Amino acid sequence: MSDAAPDRAEGAGSDPAAIVRRVEASFARQAIMGTIGAALLRVEPGRVEIALAVTPGISQQHGFVHAGAVATIADSAAGYAALTRMPEGRGVLTAEFKINLVSPAAGARLVAIGTVVKAGRLLTVAAAEVFAERIAGDEGTRKLCAQLTATLVAVENRQGVVD
Repeated sequence: MSDAAPDRAEGAGSDPAAIVRRVEASFARQAIMGTIGAALLRVEPGRVEIALAVTPGISQQHGFVHAGAVATIADSAAGYAALTRMPEGRGVLTAEFKINLVSPAAGARLVAIGTVVKAGRLLTVAAAEVFAERIAGDEGTRKLCAQLTATLVAVENRQGVVD
């Protein structure tokens, strides 16, 4: 991931508190996050973190977190990072993503960190890294388990798609 400041889509708001409220409201409407037990950890312009407690209900046959759950939080972290760069009234939808599962997702908690690589008026490229924490909340025990890149499309004036 780049250390450079993320780009901002044309007309994107700059009030950090408003950005947090917008993402929190949208996240609350995303039922899959509640179903798997994911929660927002941090929202900043161009960056969103999502946590997922590791439970038997999201495991695959070998006891690791299922790739579907890993991809779900990675996609949402990247998508919400992109949303932080969109002006009011413009939402985002994932057009495509690629995920590399680089090690088994095992531990107490997963943390997906989504960042904006390049935000544009129509397309935004975002990335997410998913870390498995051996001890929940202890960054010192984090191990990279997945890396995602995504292209998101800005959507305006489409019924049901705002945030």
